[in-house]
Amino acid sequence: MNNDVTLHKEDLSDELRLMLSILSMDHKAEITFDLQELLRHADWDRFIELARHHRVFPSLNHKLQKLKTSGIPVFVSQLFQRDYYRNTLQMLTLSGEMEQLAKLFSDNGIRSLFLKGPVIAADLYGDVSLRTSCDLDLLVPIVDLERTEALLLSCGYVKDDYIVSVLNDWKWRHHHTSFMHPDKKIKVEVHWRLNPAPAKEPKFDDLWERRRQSSLISRPIYYLGREDLFLFLVSHGARHGWSRLRWLLDIKQLLEQKVDWPKLNQLLRKHQLSHIGGQALLLLARLFTVPLREEMKPLINDRRAEWSAEDAMFYVHRMINLHSPPIPEDVDRYHRKYLFGLLTVRQKLVFLASFLYPYPEDARTLPLPKPLHFLYFPLRPFIWGWRKLRHTNKDNETYM
Repeated sequence: MNNDVTLHKEDLSDELRLMLSILSMDHKAEITFDLQELLRHADWDRFIELARHHRVFPSLNHKLQKLKTSGIPVFVSQLFQRDYYRNTLQMLTLSGEMEQLAKLFSDNGIRSLFLKGPVIAADLYGDVSLRTSCDLDLLVPIVDLERTEALLLSCGYVKDDYIVSVLNDWKWRHHHTSFMHPDKKIKVEVHWRLNPAPAKEPKFDDLWERRRQSSLISRPIYYLGREDLFLFLVSHGARHGWSRLRWLLDIKQLLEQKVDWPKLNQLLRKHQLSHIGGQALLLLARLFTVPLREEMKPLINDRRAEWSAEDAMFYVHRMINLHSPPIPEDVDRYHRKYLFGLLTVRQKLVFLASFLYPYPEDARTLPLPKPLHFLYFPLRPFIWGWRKLRHTNKDNETYM
């Protein structure tokens, strides 16, 4: 198939092009003239900054160890090696905690699927040290959420009660809650959905039926099936604008495994994510020179995939951290528009209709006794208008 997608990457910095070139190399790759030129003119401080921002320094360190060239300054290699060792210790710590949590939940009859962290580092990279993770993410059935939280609290974890809800809107407006262990300094995110609404996604029972068992340790630890993992990785990466290239690198590694493409295409189509899968493949083709194969055609031939891939280059050109507020106003404005553009027509209608459902801000603006919370439905337009008129509260009603 034709690999010549039309994403605009001509204005990428030399340092970013160098980073992408190294990450795209296989073990037999030779140093080309273009790569030599990038090595010769690189701003190494900027290169290090990019590698850390995109969380790809373990893979870069691994590649640089095999790259026979004198073009890499010693201080760069030493710094990446130091970061690599620190990350290895972090991942081993998370692996130990993951084993304990898996046993805890299993012993209490709670089915859990680990979404990221050491399990996918081992699966995708063959080594937990080659991928970074700062926390553990796991998915449980929503009916077991309360018991899961109680078990974590009994182990010394402290819940971050950042979710404010009215009329149980947390069940679909959010998709996870966070816990931090003050002594272990380990963060755990407990998911009851893969993504927030209006995303359409597989039911937990279906994910559980297709689950895989990690070979990382002898104790049973379960994670997503290969096609479900692709669905999760592309939906998660797209929702964050691919602002960290590690998410694309994960998918690049996944594509090197035996993917059941008819099954994957059917799964993405069922959950209205075909254009998101195509977006990821087009970005991989242009940024990491991943070949586009015939079986990928149903995904990459979607015009929405091409448009959204071009839109995502906004994030690739910049070092944007969507998890560290305050987000610059221009980035926030673009991100809202970008997220809305990812939605299908049906999802856009559901999203717009969700504005009619009461928000926690409504309860703060006009406190009512809980038995009268149903009144927020007819009062919602008036409360929203009053808030806008008085400028008393900055609306954060956004799809995240």
